[in-house]
Amino acid sequence: MARLIETATDPLRSVEVDVVTLDLVENGLRNARYEMDEVLFRTALSPGIREQHDEFPLIANPAGKMMVGQFGLSIPDFLENFAGDIEEGDVLLTSDPYSCGAAISHANDWLVVMPIYVDGRIVGWAAMFGHMSDVGDKSPASMPTDARTIYEEGVVIPPFKLYKKGVLDEDALRIILNQVRKPDWNRADLYGIVAACRTASRRVQEMCARFGADTYNSALDQLLDRNHRAMKTLLEMVFTDGETISFTDYICDDGLGYGPYELKLSLTRTGEKVLLDFTGSSPQAQGPINYYINENLVRMFFGIYMITVADPQILWNDGFYPLVDVKIPDESFWKPKFPAALNARNHGIGRVFDLFGGLLGQTNPSLLNAAGFSSSPHFMYSGNYGPGDRKGDWFQLYSIGFGGIPGRPVGDGPDGHSLWPSFVNIPCEYLESYYPLRIERWETVTDTGGAGLHRGGNGVDVAYRFLEAGTIAIHDDRWLTYPWGVNGGEPGARSRKWLERADGSREMLGSKVHDVPVAVGDLLHFVTWGGGGWGDPLARDAALVGLEVLRGLISVEGARRYGVVCDEAGVVDGRATEDLRAERRSTRPDPLPTFDRGPSIETILERSLEETGLAAPRPPVAR
Repeated sequence: MARLIETATDPLRSVEVDVVTLDLVENGLRNARYEMDEVLFRTALSPGIREQHDEFPLIANPAGKMMVGQFGLSIPDFLENFAGDIEEGDVLLTSDPYSCGAAISHANDWLVVMPIYVDGRIVGWAAMFGHMSDVGDKSPASMPTDARTIYEEGVVIPPFKLYKKGVLDEDALRIILNQVRKPDWNRADLYGIVAACRTASRRVQEMCARFGADTYNSALDQLLDRNHRAMKTLLEMVFTDGETISFTDYICDDGLGYGPYELKLSLTRTGEKVLLDFTGSSPQAQGPINYYINENLVRMFFGIYMITVADPQILWNDGFYPLVDVKIPDESFWKPKFPAALNARNHGIGRVFDLFGGLLGQTNPSLLNAAGFSSSPHFMYSGNYGPGDRKGDWFQLYSIGFGGIPGRPVGDGPDGHSLWPSFVNIPCEYLESYYPLRIERWETVTDTGGAGLHRGGNGVDVAYRFLEAGTIAIHDDRWLTYPWGVNGGEPGARSRKWLERADGSREMLGSKVHDVPVAVGDLLHFVTWGGGGWGDPLARDAALVGLEVLRGLISVEGARRYGVVCDEAGVVDGRATEDLRAERRSTRPDPLPTFDRGPSIETILERSLEETGLAAPRPPVAR
């Protein structure tokens, strides 16, 4: 465990904090967190961070409890696993999930942790991790879909002092960067993360100078207590004491031909606390989809659904964690045994949101979301330029895809959006300027959103024309199972990937492949999945359905899922629509199902080859 070196001998005192000061500290932390983002975006070189914002900041109190953050990581678990002294000016770095208590979850994430000192005393912590577009290994972008151990996934950095008392360990950094394909990107991204943490440190020091360290720390205690009280109230309102609720979802395959993987989450309230239990989930995967999840991160996901839904403006923090117990079985999908591969854990991260949505929505179906774009699918393209001014130069792209957001109680799911609200698309102009690519299509796919009173968002079809020979890699999911609809809403469409070869042939691709060769003129269709629908499709406004037919979001045939009869111009036939809706109502179940997952798992597996062009995966087996 880390030993914290402080020269100050007097402990921080608890003092009264007026509401104005508390508000100033709260918003000062919120602004510092956004400033961390901007510092990194303006200094990073990799498109994954600079353009798409694949990074996550955090500011914590002296004990390492998160005060503000976008995604969260566990500083207490990091410190528990760090052996050595920590002094003023130190900057710590790791990319090893197994050496930091899963504060991060795969080796592409480089995590920087920095103590914040004022007058010889630690008053907080700044931390940030960013996804490095390459960390070595056999496959460009360092996400081999056939990896069975973390040793196959590139350089893995144990926790160490990147800066010791403010002095950079240049030899260690040189050794690390010697393992990667784009050292200039990694260096710039890493320095940007360090600069962002230093920015947060300065802002905290400024607040301490303005209000006093005692007042600042007491304000943090009040903010933590506010979240604790809010969660305590919500738990009593939402969950019945002694009752257990459960929900199950799936990840389609692991990249090695095994699947689907069953993911189960249960919740039991006992008194003022709840237990989140992952017992019943599949064993750890053979392939790299394992999501080594940290217990504190589970609490964070839970808090996102509970506290921020109740009060979106609250500065969400770790204060409620003592109210939430977490149980994760060893050697399961969620807690694999070292050295299991982890690089494709993005599917598990996304599916956690569907799990919590399906679990927590059972207590109040009117607040239930459908399943949506619960992943961040990756597309990678790399190679060497052929004849011309750049002959022999290396190019490498890592990018994140978008899809359909689920139908919700408040309205339709957005079309072609990211799972993470702060992520943005890499502009087509950027891709075509910096890579040998032409984007021939970037559009939503008609009818891929699930039908409902509130429609699920449509997935997208991005068509990449390759102008240089190279290799591509894909990480995606929901090609086998469906994103489910709720409260009578229908499932969204599944994902698909295929190559139209320059020679006229067509090749279906799996959802998890790497080192697939492409030639000049080949065209990749990268089609993502839609969101599930919410509510009775027959209750959707017929004129709105007609308008969406005109806009190309729904087809004429797809409009019939809503019981609407119209033409290509979206003109609705009122009498025919009434008759069709009456017929549909007379033949469907009453009441409508709370969840519509589509066909059973057995049927999906039986029809896999016929419907998807891909062989059904084999049942998972324990490692």
